[in-house]
Amino acid sequence: FIALFIFEPNVKLYSRQHPGLYISAMVITFVLMIVLACCGSVRRSFPVNLILLMLFTACESVLLGTVSSFYRVEEVMIAAGICTVVCLGLTLFAFQTKWDFTTMSGILFVCALVFMCFGFALIFIRSDIVRLVYACIGALLFSVYLVFDTQMMLGGNLKYSVSP
Repeated sequence: FIALFIFEPNVKLYSRQHPGLYISAMVITFVLMIVLACCGSVRRSFPVNLILLMLFTACESVLLGTVSSFYRVEEVMIAAGICTVVCLGLTLFAFQTKWDFTTMSGILFVCALVFMCFGFALIFIRSDIVRLVYACIGALLFSVYLVFDTQMMLGGNLKYSVSP
């Protein structure tokens, strides 16, 4: 779906000139996240859960497609390739590791909070090196989050797990 925003000139132009598409997809995504996080009965009832998941996926595709339309094809493809390799590697690591990341929720929350505060401070700091360090720390932090979430979904002999 994202390829449509990159390769189709009319869609690319439309998404660049009409920010309402992006904003509406963002609002719907936010509402769906709140509904899915707060309403366990909705999250567990078939087929409503699948419909909401498909709607969430479509909105995320529109968001990513709109952002991708502002970049060159090569840049988007390199980013997609790197993301695929990193996510696959971290998922395989989460499956086979003996370390239990599910006990790190408090540490991860504090790190994310500090990361967010540092991000607000970066509004006033004009340094490319500091921004690069911030991006690297963010990639590391959210890589640990990916392993944490994967182990939470796996359950098994880990200390904590999540149900659908």
